[in-house]
Amino acid sequence: MSIKDLQPTIVWNNFYGLTQVPRPSKHEEKVREYLYNWGVSRGLETFIDDTGNVIIRKPATPGYENLQGVILQGHMDMVPQKTAETKHDFLTDPIQTEILGEWVGAKGTTLGADNGMGIALALAVLEDETVKHGPIECLFTYDEETGMTGAKSLKPGILKGDILFNLDSETEGEIYIGCAGGLDASADFKYLSYKVKEGYESYKLTIKGLQGGHSGMDIILYRANANKVAARIVDPLLALGARVVSFKGGSLRNAIPFEAEVELLIPEAEVKAAKKTVKDIFAIVKAEFAQTDPSAECHFEKAAKPYKKYIQPKVAKNAIKALQACPNGVDRMSPAMAGLVETSNNMAVVRTEKGHWTVHNLLRSSIDTAKDDLAARLSAVFELAGATVSLAGGYSGWAPRPDMPILKKMQEVYNSLYGKEPAIMAIHAGLECAIMGANYPNWDMVSFGPTLVHPHSPDERCKIDTVGKVYDFLKALLVAVPEK
Repeated sequence: MSIKDLQPTIVWNNFYGLTQVPRPSKHEEKVREYLYNWGVSRGLETFIDDTGNVIIRKPATPGYENLQGVILQGHMDMVPQKTAETKHDFLTDPIQTEILGEWVGAKGTTLGADNGMGIALALAVLEDETVKHGPIECLFTYDEETGMTGAKSLKPGILKGDILFNLDSETEGEIYIGCAGGLDASADFKYLSYKVKEGYESYKLTIKGLQGGHSGMDIILYRANANKVAARIVDPLLALGARVVSFKGGSLRNAIPFEAEVELLIPEAEVKAAKKTVKDIFAIVKAEFAQTDPSAECHFEKAAKPYKKYIQPKVAKNAIKALQACPNGVDRMSPAMAGLVETSNNMAVVRTEKGHWTVHNLLRSSIDTAKDDLAARLSAVFELAGATVSLAGGYSGWAPRPDMPILKKMQEVYNSLYGKEPAIMAIHAGLECAIMGANYPNWDMVSFGPTLVHPHSPDERCKIDTVGKVYDFLKALLVAVPEK
């Protein structure tokens, strides 16, 4: 059985089509062409705006022309994460899906249900002639995962609708009307490289097996950060005279890092002590994260070949201390909404290359001033350690408007279908609504979708039965949209 056999087939078949098209962030050429050809082949008005967003329009069902126009919106790109053992080229290879009981996952990679499932739902509406609806526009943006570039580039006046349904939320039964803003913070240490002298042995420290996950949605789960764990172990090794050759951890700003590698030179006389230090500290880490990262692994092994150069010791020491001191994870919970993270940071990517030790962070907050304060504290840590800090890509949060007429309709429709009220929520993640609403202030905006777990990680899963529930809800909702 394949995912094409799952119900509703019209949604799952469209999702399958997307799994066959490479679409990592910043490489949306193939999926853009795929969606354009999809719309044109069905006789729908289809075009690509002058920045790269795809827009497909479908006229109202006869008799429903007076309903407010609806925009169904999702993003084309996906997060390209895979396990260390998986051989997969995200620029050429299709995603290999598998059915895992009640869930659909992928073999060793991210699934791309974030946000491929949102696009599949929108395509199903365009394709399904049994659906009654007013004027529909589908907006498929690009590069959402690394900068929301498509949303930022969307110009006013292109879209004609009144209501935006963002299909990028990840828990069925929850309707989102607000989200966090974000900010990129990068620290850069410059260093010299020295040639290795005699008296050292070459070792590699590897942290792996952590769960990682979405840096917004999963930050509240208090999972271990591989960069933090590695720095915690390396710090006492420096006191034994170890030298850092390289540090590589994490791969994406919006994914909690689940792997890290540090190449080290250990003084011959301290190898035994170094091994004991690594073992002892990782045992502590393992115990601390026993509930959230039970599969955590640490390997400290002699390198296959001797290392020839190492990083300037003073810079390495300062960088490792700064990694330990850097704010990471949940910074503050929201006092206004129970269970909502207000402010957080993900110390996402650490690299040493060509004389630069760089640390990339993604800060989030539903309160702009709190985000700015966290950025100031983070900057202070790295600047005191001798790094240069740059802040970029900032965007404000999406302020909730619980009085929207469409929200009341959604509550009524959901209750009529499932006998209960949907939860009205805000989310600690970036949604494109926050950005697009600035150019389309007339829109009423809501976000919903099927249940996903562990997006941005190879453990990403989509719960099968929730896809049908969301599609039924969406179809019923399109008929209940208020008149113009």
